[in-house]
Amino acid sequence: MTQGRRVVVAAGAAWLVAASAGAQSIETAKVTTAPTAERVVSLPAELQPYQSTAVAARVSGFVETVTVDRGSAVSRGQTLATLATPELVAQTAEALTRVQQAEARKAEAEARVAATSSALARLTKASSTPGAVSGLELERAQEEAAAAKAAADAQTQAVAGAKSAHEAVRALEQYQRVTAPFAGRIVERLVHPGALVGPSAGPLFRLEDTSRLRLVLPVPEVSVGVVKNGRTIEFKVPSHPGRTFTATIARSAGSLDTKTRTMTIEADVTNRDGLLAPGMFPDVSWPVVRSAAPLLVPTTAVVTTTERTFVIRVTGGKAEWVTVKKGAAAGDNVEVQGALTPGDVIVRRGTDEIRPGAAIR
Repeated sequence: MTQGRRVVVAAGAAWLVAASAGAQSIETAKVTTAPTAERVVSLPAELQPYQSTAVAARVSGFVETVTVDRGSAVSRGQTLATLATPELVAQTAEALTRVQQAEARKAEAEARVAATSSALARLTKASSTPGAVSGLELERAQEEAAAAKAAADAQTQAVAGAKSAHEAVRALEQYQRVTAPFAGRIVERLVHPGALVGPSAGPLFRLEDTSRLRLVLPVPEVSVGVVKNGRTIEFKVPSHPGRTFTATIARSAGSLDTKTRTMTIEADVTNRDGLLAPGMFPDVSWPVVRSAAPLLVPTTAVVTTTERTFVIRVTGGKAEWVTVKKGAAAGDNVEVQGALTPGDVIVRRGTDEIRPGAAIR
């Protein structure tokens, strides 16, 4: 011990006591760097079905049978329900009648074409004898033949239109069977036999493909640098503690949400064993890669006031306030950005009571 000051060294930390009366002990530390430029953060995500749809009736009718229920596993094209459609039967019969009427009118028009063509042929032959047929009569016969031919063509088109309408109504008959558009699981049943259903009556079932799931993850702007399709990421869910699942990054929105400053990333999850379910909220281990290892300082060294955030560096025995920006916590330390270099000596327990320029030995 020397007059006016004393130095105590313990556990690698230097305790310095100023010479003035009432001076407090000050512990210092050094600025260090993280052991690696990559770290892993935990981000919240959501599991969604790979495909999901509300299965509705395409035609109006009454439900006759329902062959599935909530939780049923179905294959693509499997019948889920059958409908009775009396109105559709009536529409089919009406369309067929229109086809028959159009064909009758077409036959009548073709008969008129034959008659006018025959009359025109006779007049044309007779006109070869001078004075036998007037030119006006021959011209009138030509016009009647042309009009009959145009009427026959119109009736031919009418028949084609009637047949198309009939086929369209007949095609609706296949929708008397409500089928699954893809393989999956019925997660909700909303109808029972006897119910009146139709295109505007709401869905009959909700179908989800849960054999493969979408892991939807909003990634902060500072962490989107590692987004690469095909990369494998890990996640955990509360329902299976201690177990780690994997997913493969498959899609990226490619644009940030201006409100949350995040980019939506989707990863594909194989769920053949059915351990995972849509609606779960997993915690994803997301890697963050930086161009250089970040600087670390003790958490207690960072001082935050209404004006600035800083650490106190000891330079030439004088206190110096260095403005920093805080990053992620790393145990008892915190990442910072600022005009610091590894090895700089800083006050371990910073406070704004240590003013810039104060003597520190």
